[in-house]
Amino acid sequence: MAGGAPRIFVSHLSGSPVFDPNGDQVGRVRDLVAMLRVGRRPPRLLGMVVEVLSRRRIFVPMTRITGLESGQVITTGVVNMRRFEQRPTERLVLGELLDRRGRLVETGEEVTVLDVAIQQLPARRDWEIDRVFVRKGKGGVLSRKGETLTVEWSAVSGFSLEEDAQGAESLVATFERMRPADLANVLHHLSPKRRAEVAAALDDDRLADVLEELPEDDQIEILGKLQEERAADVLEAMDPDDAADLLSELPEEDKERLLTLMRPDDAADVRRLMSYEERTAGGLMTTEPIVLRPDATVADALARVRQQDLSPALAAQVYVCRPPDETPTGKFLGTVHFQRLLRDPPFTLVGALVDNDLPPLAPDTPLPAVTGYLAAYNLVAAPVVDESGSLLGAVTVDDVLDHLLPEDWRETDFLAAEGVGRG
Repeated sequence: MAGGAPRIFVSHLSGSPVFDPNGDQVGRVRDLVAMLRVGRRPPRLLGMVVEVLSRRRIFVPMTRITGLESGQVITTGVVNMRRFEQRPTERLVLGELLDRRGRLVETGEEVTVLDVAIQQLPARRDWEIDRVFVRKGKGGVLSRKGETLTVEWSAVSGFSLEEDAQGAESLVATFERMRPADLANVLHHLSPKRRAEVAAALDDDRLADVLEELPEDDQIEILGKLQEERAADVLEAMDPDDAADLLSELPEEDKERLLTLMRPDDAADVRRLMSYEERTAGGLMTTEPIVLRPDATVADALARVRQQDLSPALAAQVYVCRPPDETPTGKFLGTVHFQRLLRDPPFTLVGALVDNDLPPLAPDTPLPAVTGYLAAYNLVAAPVVDESGSLLGAVTVDDVLDHLLPEDWRETDFLAAEGVGRG
């Protein structure tokens, strides 16, 4: 990468794969680390934050990067696997500079940073942020108003100031294709201020998906910074079991206030889940499995299974019950597994296909027994039925794993070496 190397906008690097010299993938770029300098000198780019396969975030210095081409990053192959720890003098380019507001030095006009460009210095291995892509006015990347232009770093002031209300639209757009678990990992490593700004910019469904993947402390922090009406909307968008787990950690008055603001049907599901002990089938289950009447057809069942917002575990089988179709249902008749649906003609009634050989779980079944049930019968989900024979919900393997793993499993990288900071 000589001095004539092209200028690269950092939004194009977000999520890019990182490879060693042998072509083996090391991880993906999650951010870049820069150091602001005195006056209007362009910031020096120190390195990249790379999320390795174990989801640990490590620091890779720019001196260890030998190629930035075709949407991929090549390293020397020698990287320090210790966890990245941001230092006070450093700034995360994607997390802290995008959406920052400043002013054009020449005219005093207010601008919002949409992207920044990096370039290698001639005849050196150092990199700098030398250009800023901005929009005039206060709008972020989602705003259509305001002229956009690319200017030198020194042409914009305000980067050294801590903003009270930094936007997040550009950062959200940069990460829009991330899986919820990966975006949750990004949020977890942002400052509390920036985390709240990004959460405020996400729509309710996206924020609900991300909250379900965050550690408990982050969930409570983000929910507490939302207006109560929006917090209730986000809780409604979460899976009922995840919403119940989150609400159970709040003070009683906050919990009741949010439940009152939720839609009655959603609040009723959450209250019902909160009435069970946490580490039982009733406390683990979701109240929204696929429920069909016995006169529904295989075609009807496959149409329900194809719903995009269903998790693979919930889509693995349907539950056949007498009316009513909402949990708690009428009499539970049995399950029909996805593979069976694929083997039978579309017009076949699901009532003729039910598997009722296995006894369902009772709501007070303890976690070890639930785990043994799923393992013994090679299941990814199981029905939970009360004494009257009504289906209450279904326990899925992902919820069981959440309770089997250590409480801090979302923050711990099991496959990487221990250590904090970087060399």
